[in-house]
Amino acid sequence: MSAVPRSRGATADLDHVGLRFRTVHGYRRAFRMAGSGPAVLLVHGISDNSGTWLRVLSRLARDHTVIAPDLLGHGESDKPRADYAVAAYACGLRDLLGVLDVDRVTVVGHSLGGGVAMQFAYQFPERCERLVLVGSGGVGREVHPVLRLAAMPGAELAMPFVASAPMRSLVAGVLPALSRFTGLDFGPDLSYALERYAALRDPMARTAFLRTLRSVVDVRGQVVTMLDRCYLTRGIPTLLVWGAEDRIIPVAHAELAHAAMPGSRLAVFDRSGHFPHQSEPHRFLEVLGGFIRETAPAEYDPRVWRAILRDGRDPERATDPVVAARVDRATVSSGS
Repeated sequence: MSAVPRSRGATADLDHVGLRFRTVHGYRRAFRMAGSGPAVLLVHGISDNSGTWLRVLSRLARDHTVIAPDLLGHGESDKPRADYAVAAYACGLRDLLGVLDVDRVTVVGHSLGGGVAMQFAYQFPERCERLVLVGSGGVGREVHPVLRLAAMPGAELAMPFVASAPMRSLVAGVLPALSRFTGLDFGPDLSYALERYAALRDPMARTAFLRTLRSVVDVRGQVVTMLDRCYLTRGIPTLLVWGAEDRIIPVAHAELAHAAMPGSRLAVFDRSGHFPHQSEPHRFLEVLGGFIRETAPAEYDPRVWRAILRDGRDPERATDPVVAARVDRATVSSGS
């Protein structure tokens, strides 16, 4: 199983984009910030950190103010006993942006961060200029079996053992051969996933991970869906980026979200798994940069927002009942 390709040039460019720290609500928040211009907020996924964006951050910062936080409970941010629901993460992002004097952003979210980005756009539409979802959670029930297992009661007892270096080495050697029989294939993302799970050796990180995971996943799969509110992206320029080889959250979720989000764009990276911004950073920058250049930032109008809320999904039902039926089926199957 191959590791995620690394770009030496990008790594060299990004050595200077180090972590900064601010205290918000008494908790230390770590983040990376670079550049100037219209603001772009990069939100990582579960058990990850802001370092996931390092292959694209410097290039993006040539034309934008780029903010990439470590979510609470992740990376170098504090890991308190706290609320790790998606809505709480969205509030935390709003407050960090307030501390940094940033009013409006193009929000880019990967995996869990995609669900957080969608929630941010839903809770704070006046702050969201554009929405970009990368291999995003929160569409359908399907998710990798390892995450379903980790959400089970008692999983915390096995995690220190599973996260240990010897076990990670064993998994890296054995899992590729067994993947087609076990359904545990990580595709091209195995090496990076194992690196991320190494952080779970820390008890506080492990607790934060489990609180976060169990807020969105149970043994049957994802329990949170954004499909019932996708119509609210009407008027917000929206881009979906997915890897065709994604084994964590299948590319079929991209197609369903694209159908449910009026006017959205979809870019599928044929050579990528769950981390297209890492495996194909140059193409990711081209797609994201083109999207930002070619779309005007959303302008929040509370009267329009209220009208969209009142109308609900009825306009989509009237114009495309097939799409409405697909969304309904996925929403019900996700437990909402």
